[in-house]
Amino acid sequence: MKTLSGFFSRRNSHSSYRSSEKMAISLGSKSCALEVLRIALLLLCILSGTGAIRNGHFRNTKNSGRVGLQIERAFNIAHRGANGELPEETAQAYLRAIEDGADFIETDILATKDGRLICQHDMIFDVTSNINDHPEFKDRVRTYEVQGENVTGYFTVDFTLDEIKTLKARQRFADRDHTYDDQFDIITFEEFIAIALNAPRIVGIYPEIKNPVFINEHVNWEGGKKFEDIFVETLLKYDYKGAYLSENWLKRPIFIQSFAPTSLVYASNLTDSPLVFLIDDVTIPTQDTNQTYAEITSDAYLDYISKYVVGIGPWKDNIVPPDARNYLTLPTDLVDKAHARNLQVHPYTFRNEPVYLHFDFHVDPYQEYDYWINTIGIDGLFTDFTGSLHLFQEWTTPLKGNYTTYKV
Repeated sequence: MKTLSGFFSRRNSHSSYRSSEKMAISLGSKSCALEVLRIALLLLCILSGTGAIRNGHFRNTKNSGRVGLQIERAFNIAHRGANGELPEETAQAYLRAIEDGADFIETDILATKDGRLICQHDMIFDVTSNINDHPEFKDRVRTYEVQGENVTGYFTVDFTLDEIKTLKARQRFADRDHTYDDQFDIITFEEFIAIALNAPRIVGIYPEIKNPVFINEHVNWEGGKKFEDIFVETLLKYDYKGAYLSENWLKRPIFIQSFAPTSLVYASNLTDSPLVFLIDDVTIPTQDTNQTYAEITSDAYLDYISKYVVGIGPWKDNIVPPDARNYLTLPTDLVDKAHARNLQVHPYTFRNEPVYLHFDFHVDPYQEYDYWINTIGIDGLFTDFTGSLHLFQEWTTPLKGNYTTYKV
């Protein structure tokens, strides 16, 4: 079995990257089975204290001296882990993203029926798990209103954590590798944190307070606490605190994100960790305040929200809208307005497949990275393909700094 440092090492050449990729995702091959075993063994090492983690007793004791986070170039944010390769929001996807060079691993946090926090993007398990293969849960289908629309499926809030741990994750996208379907667990927020704390270099976390209006309507915690309270308490338990670029933050880098501005304002009274306001499509109002895109990107609103957040996370097509032919039009002034208020801009989501690339980039994700980083001037990117972004940055802007080794 490879050592942890070998597993997490950044790939520095195109040839080594491709040969490793071929080994990792070869369909139906012996190497695929070995890759699954390798990841499983690594997880056993890293999450050997899973029972303790779930009971709240985990503390990082490994890799106490770790190279710090790079702050020279745009942050490489692994969107739901390396979900271009592996089922999203699984420990395996996060391990792969760290190996591929992620600065931050990103996750969506939802709650279970018994108030436990899990890593899961959708409010329902239907698309990204094997729940339909579990006849014991067939009577759990519900219809709830979520952000003004009726949604039917197996909702996280109708299952206990123990029940959820019987499920396995699946790849969301039909045209991506399904070799690893039904093999990996759905993980908790604390298991996610354990992965970051046990990486041999400092890796930041980027958790989202997901659908807080819905969660607070359907899950009750003792003492009248809210979803946001439990979310922040979990982070504080593992010493995630401190303003952006403070010494504490550099030891435990974090951005807390949400599409709900009232949740961010509420969280700002619970923690001094940096917050990021996510901005949805121009057609979708905010879930908690019912404000339009025009309202939340106005000068007046950016003046207001900048008192609480250090950045915004817009959908990239809102920054530079495409036309009907799939070519980009002129950039809006959103990035300039954000930077004028000292707000970072972390757009989402960057994907390698041709269907997600505008024709301007000639089916080349590196051209897209170059445009957004060097022409638009963004400060971080949410990407499904962390390895591709890392290689692009290593080739074009290799790191110059000698980063502090922290004992954490």
